[in-house]
Amino acid sequence: MRGVLLDLDGVVYVGDQPVPGAPETIHWLAREGIPHAFLTNTTSRPRQAVIAKLAGLGVAAGAEQILTPAVSAVAWMRRHSITGPAVFVPEATAEEFAELAPLAGDAERGAGAVVIGDLGDGWTFATLNRALRLLMSDPAIPLVALGMTRYWRAEDGLRLDAGAFVRALEYAASRAAVVVGKPDPTFYGAAVDALDLRADQVVMIGDDIHTDIEGAQRAGLAGVLVRTGKFSPSDIGCGVVPDAVLDSLADLPRRWTDL
Repeated sequence: MRGVLLDLDGVVYVGDQPVPGAPETIHWLAREGIPHAFLTNTTSRPRQAVIAKLAGLGVAAGAEQILTPAVSAVAWMRRHSITGPAVFVPEATAEEFAELAPLAGDAERGAGAVVIGDLGDGWTFATLNRALRLLMSDPAIPLVALGMTRYWRAEDGLRLDAGAFVRALEYAASRAAVVVGKPDPTFYGAAVDALDLRADQVVMIGDDIHTDIEGAQRAGLAGVLVRTGKFSPSDIGCGVVPDAVLDSLADLPRRWTDL
């Protein structure tokens, strides 16, 4: 392996607390000159907020090292000449879509696309139902999923993520989503390109056996599972076989030559 992609939540930090040894491992990657980037399905905060959070942990990262679904979604809609998307993400993340002139927050018709991210406590029946009405108003409106992560681990326990709400809308609207985050192979491909390496030279390190490990392996990368974040012992033997399992990201330096 010559390059590393790192998930954030559950791998580098949990909530506002760093995973012990994770910042030191990222410093090690920098010292060793190992190309690395952060591949996250986080849609609860914009890219600049992710950079600021890492800086608060003592980790320096440039915007080009942070790959988020919001950035990919904007690029996808730009390529397809889509404007006026209805964006279901927190207000701060919605700013990433400003160039596309998002639809007003109370509109139920006229969306160029319906974009689903992680609204957290902002999800209500009325909000989800508005997304459905927008989709049902025109069968040509694409449903854009900012990743298909099922849940994540916050400081107070597991929380539903965007994938659960995307599946509900796919079922209700009889429409398949366009996925622009993990586990979509195109998202992984863009991350590999950012490292200027081949897929078989890159390892993805994550805590989600399906989104991180299975998704990376299907895109031609190695997948390394960590026993932090939302890892569960049932992940071992679930049918997806990681290329390696680490107790945490802190173990990477001593295991690097084995990968």
